[in-house]
Amino acid sequence: MRFKGAGRKSVMAAILAISLAGCSGGTGAGNDAGSTPTSSEPAFNYTGAGPVTDQPDAKLSVLGTNAWTTNVDLSTAAIVKKIESNAGVEVDWDLIPPQNYADAVNPRLAAGTGLPDIVYLPDQDQLMKYINSGLFIPINELVDKYGVNLKKIYEKSPSVKASLTTPDGKMYYIPQQTLTRNYMPVFMINQRWLKQLGLNEPTTLDEFTAMLRKFKTDDPNGNGQADEIPLSMESKFVSMAFGPVFGLDLSNQFYADDQGKVHFSYYEPAYKEYLAYLNGLYKEGLLGVDYASTTSDQVTSRISQDVTGATFNFSWYMSMVYSPLFKDYDPAEPIFKGILPLKGPHGDQFYVGRTPVSGIFGITRDSKNPELAFRFLDYAVSEEAQTYYTWGIKDDTYTEENGVKTFTDKGKDNEYIQKLGIGPVNLPNIQSTDSADSVVAEWHAKLDKELEPYIREPFPFVYALPDEASVESMAMPDITTYVEEMNFKFISGDASLDQFDSYIETLKKMNIEQVIGGRQAQYDRYKAAQQ
Repeated sequence: MRFKGAGRKSVMAAILAISLAGCSGGTGAGNDAGSTPTSSEPAFNYTGAGPVTDQPDAKLSVLGTNAWTTNVDLSTAAIVKKIESNAGVEVDWDLIPPQNYADAVNPRLAAGTGLPDIVYLPDQDQLMKYINSGLFIPINELVDKYGVNLKKIYEKSPSVKASLTTPDGKMYYIPQQTLTRNYMPVFMINQRWLKQLGLNEPTTLDEFTAMLRKFKTDDPNGNGQADEIPLSMESKFVSMAFGPVFGLDLSNQFYADDQGKVHFSYYEPAYKEYLAYLNGLYKEGLLGVDYASTTSDQVTSRISQDVTGATFNFSWYMSMVYSPLFKDYDPAEPIFKGILPLKGPHGDQFYVGRTPVSGIFGITRDSKNPELAFRFLDYAVSEEAQTYYTWGIKDDTYTEENGVKTFTDKGKDNEYIQKLGIGPVNLPNIQSTDSADSVVAEWHAKLDKELEPYIREPFPFVYALPDEASVESMAMPDITTYVEEMNFKFISGDASLDQFDSYIETLKKMNIEQVIGGRQAQYDRYKAAQQ
């Protein structure tokens, strides 16, 4: 994956997982479909490289997301056309902007008719709605027969295969993969403010709090005005930033401890400590009164005006977006720089990574040539294809000498590579650490490797059995709404933490323990599948 961003020179990531979906109807074929429909295409000796067919005028139809940038059409982008050409397949793309993809695709999946050969799903089908309705075919036999590249992914990342295998041992989807341990969200500190106040980078929560207090009162930007906003981050990052300090994974809700026991982070005693800490920041004005509605644009604006000293965001922002906002930025010297995770009151010190599967592609039951569809997807996850996704086109956006790739000036031109179709979200691309290392500042790539050991895996994606899915689909919507409502009330002081025991009791009545029991069973299956 490559990065797009703010400003002419920024190249930052913007590929997000699409969530929320619903599906009804269908034939239920997914429950008993044990084999893959065959096509009329003669046998083809597929090797994992292109072409994937020897049939002239081979065609496939694909429903997926278009680029996040509105001035890019991935259906005609050079990299996407190169994949088609190499595969020997003409693709009829039906691409929808990712911002409203789920809303547009859900009704089509609910209708369950007239679907294309391949669909990028609007969610990861954790409750197996689409599988159980029979919309997508099992691919086990296709993997055995043609999965040259997909098998390599499974060998390299057994967790990917474990996540995408249903309890009855079937596989239905081809993954799109993200970075899991590199360039993750981290705390970032204005190094010039630290130097101005004679402070070292904070290593503990107490030191971080003390730093914020000095940022607020000691005029670190040196303009003689009390205009400093000590800490500024998007609202969605607050839980991701401070949860780990208390041993919690609030952004993913569930986590498994070292003994394999599953917890719901918002149902833990440590969550009360987390709330008390943030309430303290809120009262002192160290966490702004607008924290729950702060946007990315607001954070960027505050940094550009040199009125905020600390933030939390994906790592690549530090050298690709935030530091270059300063006109005198020297790429050799960071201005906004990431720090190691803060050590919490109980010794916890980690950042939360991401699950490897960021999206999934399925072959529909309406496909007239599922073998061709699978071979196309398998080629699309090959190393050759991934090079296109992450580096672009050789001798245009990158050069290679003695196996080492280097971006050209065109490869560093954000507008150019975006229109070329870098990191195409309409294909099962896999993000690349190597290409990211090559485009960020040298100090940034070095820091990323120092941060890597502190990244903890989140709760894995695992399919739910029918009874687990029933409990979760009935309970979790109301639980999530209640948790979010009380989270804001506790932090802002609208609700006293004296009510925390009552809050816990309410969650128990809402069947959170049954949900946790289901997640425990899923986690146990996931671990067993890797043995």
